[in-house]
Amino acid sequence: MDTMSHNLTATVPGPAAAPTATDAGIRRRVVAASFIGNFVEWFDYAVYGYLAAVISTVFFPAADRTTGLLLTFAVFAISFFVRPVGGLVWGHIGDKVGRRSALSYSILIMSVATFAIAFLPTYAAVGILSPVLLLVVRVVQGFSASGEYAGASSFLVEYAPANRRGRYAAVVPASTAAGLLFGSLLAALLTGVLSDDHLHSWGWRLPFLLAAPMGLIGRYIRNRLEDTPAFRALETDHEVARTPVLDIFKRHPKRLLLALGAALLNAVAFYVLLSYMPTYLSEELGFGATESFLATTVALATYIGFIFLTGIASDRFGRRAVLVTASALFILFTVPAFMLLDGAGFLTIVLLQVVLGAMLTLNDGTLPSFLAEMFPTRVRYSGFAVSFNLANAVFGGTAPFVATLLISRTGSTIAPAWYLVAAALVSGIAVLASRETSREPLRET
Repeated sequence: MDTMSHNLTATVPGPAAAPTATDAGIRRRVVAASFIGNFVEWFDYAVYGYLAAVISTVFFPAADRTTGLLLTFAVFAISFFVRPVGGLVWGHIGDKVGRRSALSYSILIMSVATFAIAFLPTYAAVGILSPVLLLVVRVVQGFSASGEYAGASSFLVEYAPANRRGRYAAVVPASTAAGLLFGSLLAALLTGVLSDDHLHSWGWRLPFLLAAPMGLIGRYIRNRLEDTPAFRALETDHEVARTPVLDIFKRHPKRLLLALGAALLNAVAFYVLLSYMPTYLSEELGFGATESFLATTVALATYIGFIFLTGIASDRFGRRAVLVTASALFILFTVPAFMLLDGAGFLTIVLLQVVLGAMLTLNDGTLPSFLAEMFPTRVRYSGFAVSFNLANAVFGGTAPFVATLLISRTGSTIAPAWYLVAAALVSGIAVLASRETSREPLRET
């Protein structure tokens, strides 16, 4: 073990120890690496969702507008189905080899796959091969992204002081939203500056070109960090799990099920409110593309502004209290909010987006620390990755598709709101059935 590792271990004898200058410096680098890496991952992943209306005409030009969007979001959803498999793989690597190794490779694969999208041929050029290639690349993206959220959250929680795990883990959803915000601003810039012909012919490719340099930066930062003290302690004591994924299913099935339920609201609400919403506003409510992107940008800025306050609140009042409050607010106010969206002016749309974004932060700012604390260190990455990615595969990645389909089948623009209400109800029940974790040491059993 090198000098830095020895100093960290020596100066942090237990959860209650006050951080030294050395600890503070290490933790700042951990936060920066987690933020920047996750930002890169989710910028890459979000651009596809924000440019869905354009991509549908590039890869599915023969379809009508609704069918084209459904096909585009179907590709989006299919790429999520690989996430549980990715969660198994990255969870195994993260718990057996180390958190840092898993995070370094996940960002590399994600960036290469996203960069490749910029060079895919159109349907007009190669026919059916075009959407097939798009699907392959999206599946690779989904596989790599499945290791990011759980890994970064576990990394932060295991480095954080015991009484600040909530605010440290809030860095993960904040960085996710920041990536989405950058994608939103870039999409708004492209749609506002480029002509429709230029946007459809080459402009949509530009955001994907940024993946390579950003990915290299993220990988460089992560490679310069040591693994967490908790994981290194397992290595020192020869207690690293040999088959962490099997251990999760054999020894912790109840925790896995509760974690899956708790993650449901995040999975549905995040993708409906922050990824699908620009398409909803433009395609269903008739707003211009630029207005739709700007409205969602305001919601994302609100989300980032509130997310750390939520992490702090969960440290003070407990994870369960904040998560249950989030579920209750979604159950009570989502349908009225969507009713107001229909026929509202731009300023009202922005205000409602801010309210919905603030509600979402209560869930998303608390969930990473809650899920990480549910599982013991030996299987933390695996337990988090499997439950979170399964929820996102089944309910998150399909959310834009389901929302579009519900509107198409019912003829009601508020149909997605009822989907959000159902997700909030399930999550609330799962959280109530779980134990409070904020005031306990990280689980070892």
